[in-house]
Amino acid sequence: MFSDKARPKGRDGKKRKLKPALSVLLILCYLAVFIWYFVRGFGDEPDIDAASGEIASTATLPSPYVPTAVVSAPESADVEDITLTPVYSSPPVKVKGLYVAAWYAGIDSRMEHYIELCDTTDINALVIDVKDDQGNITFITGTEGLSGASMYIIPDIETILWTMRDRGIYSIARIVCFLDPVCSVLHPELAIHNAWGEPWQDGRGYTWLDPYKTGVWDYIAAVAREAARVGFDEVQLDYVRFPSDGNLSNIDYGPAGAEKTKTEIISEFVAYIRSVLAEEGVRLSADVFGIIAISSVDAESIGQDPALLLGSADYLCPMIYPSHFANRRQNGTGQIINDVLFEAPDLEPYEVVYNILLGVRAHLDADDDSQAIIRPYLQDFTAEYLGEDYYQDYTAQQVLEQIRAVYDAGFDEWILWNHISVYSEDAFDAP
Repeated sequence: MFSDKARPKGRDGKKRKLKPALSVLLILCYLAVFIWYFVRGFGDEPDIDAASGEIASTATLPSPYVPTAVVSAPESADVEDITLTPVYSSPPVKVKGLYVAAWYAGIDSRMEHYIELCDTTDINALVIDVKDDQGNITFITGTEGLSGASMYIIPDIETILWTMRDRGIYSIARIVCFLDPVCSVLHPELAIHNAWGEPWQDGRGYTWLDPYKTGVWDYIAAVAREAARVGFDEVQLDYVRFPSDGNLSNIDYGPAGAEKTKTEIISEFVAYIRSVLAEEGVRLSADVFGIIAISSVDAESIGQDPALLLGSADYLCPMIYPSHFANRRQNGTGQIINDVLFEAPDLEPYEVVYNILLGVRAHLDADDDSQAIIRPYLQDFTAEYLGEDYYQDYTAQQVLEQIRAVYDAGFDEWILWNHISVYSEDAFDAP
């Protein structure tokens, strides 16, 4: 995929080669950071995120973005105030996509494989980490305010995106929003605080950015603009919510928390980022918990109200992983979805996905102003942690059952999630 045509040359036009010792040193450094990243975990999935304990001292952390007046959130960012008709730089695509973790996007052989899948199957889109759940921007950038938080994880993002566009592959930048153990530690004034005025930590020891603070909006907007600048077709906001675990009763959002609800502030934030990206000709999607389609209590707790978000983003991506719904071992009952009781949801992928999407459909039918297209995330991983009788191996069969449920519910887009980006390729059709 990445031929010599894309490699840098010296002033004399000859291709440069690294000295063997330097090459070995770079490979060892890259491998060491890769192992650290893998151990820390990926994604908005409790089963694969290991507890990290204390965050590294601020002396070793990069300096994050400092808000400027260039990208500034409005003082009162009501959804109704943001009206626009974006002109997008790429045509719409009915996405059949895969998530590609940053470390695998940074390995040529792995990236070539994903692109080959797009060439030879019905997969037509790839979601790539731009800002991950460790707070890292995944490629080196010289953009003012962002360079300090960037890491050499994806060596040549622009060549990857150029290749994808040349091959007709739709590119989506995943940006983790409010979970950010880097910016929230170096800039504690932007963090969620506890009752004692200290940065609050979730159940894994991670600190979060406070969605009520416009300086946080500025930071995420700057990252989104950078994703647009390097050539992504779409930006996808993940962790676009309030925390869901840890000592939530010990959080103090200050006066701002009393002025607007969590659901209001999250929907307004999404609408704001959409307005920023509209200027760049780039679409916006937002990942949401699947449970919000059937539980107003969960929706209010994390700030994800489907009725509000349907009018704030171009795409809404409910994460409908059957393993993530409560089973009888966990709560003594199981999960009721659309009046159906599932005692072991992981064992019934079609039924879980179908019934959740019926709940999503109900929200769509009740909202005349909704603009968002529904594009669910589906499970392509095995949740062994659920224990015997409550999980099954997820192979092509389980993936196909979920995809069929998407179509049967009246939707036609989907993305598969696997935190190490290894997929059941037998589930993919010919292009």
